[in-house]
Amino acid sequence: MNSLFDVEGKVAVVTGGYGVLGESMADCLANHGAKVAILGRDQKKAKQTALSLAEGGLSCMGLKADVLDQSQLFQARDRVLEEWGKVDILINAAGGNMPGATIGVDQTIFDLNIEDFRKVTQLNLDGTVLPSLVFGKCMAEQNSGTIINISSMTVQRAVTRVVGYSAAKAAIDNFTRWLAIEMAKKFGEGVRVNAIAPGFFITGQNKDLLTNPDGSLTSRGNDIIRNTPMGRFGE
Repeated sequence: MNSLFDVEGKVAVVTGGYGVLGESMADCLANHGAKVAILGRDQKKAKQTALSLAEGGLSCMGLKADVLDQSQLFQARDRVLEEWGKVDILINAAGGNMPGATIGVDQTIFDLNIEDFRKVTQLNLDGTVLPSLVFGKCMAEQNSGTIINISSMTVQRAVTRVVGYSAAKAAIDNFTRWLAIEMAKKFGEGVRVNAIAPGFFITGQNKDLLTNPDGSLTSRGNDIIRNTPMGRFGE
């Protein structure tokens, strides 16, 4: 059997693990034999997601941890180490946007709410850096592991309106490259850092922006689909 991508027995931590993307990634890892810790600010949602996966006999746990609270991240890390003894994989899936950091159709850049801009960049960028420091240290100490950050297609080309989100995701791309070099030079080739840009998915945060109440696409939704080779949103 080709075991190049075998994750059997690996320990994975997924921040934002009950979101659309995070939950799907956690589900896939668990179903391929990994032990998965689902982290999020909402402890109830994290535990419910973990329990739903565990019902199938999979090894999962849900933990409360705000990605902007280093002490909560340390507590979650200690719980994972206590239960499973190591951390092999970190997926930084937590992130998001908010209206004040988005330019409305009747607005210009000069209407930007700078406080919301800061909150969005902090959530996405700091919310990737802090978990990488907390869980990445485990990987550095064991000289093996992989960190996967979530980039965005808004980095590859200018997508109108989402100025805060775009800036934060561009910073994540840069941080990913920087950390990959840092880990390789100081801790060897066993620790890898990469980012993926999944493309556009319908989520709770962007549903009203991309679809109408009847399920049809908004003008923005149609613009995105016209520029998507497969002609549909991600599933």
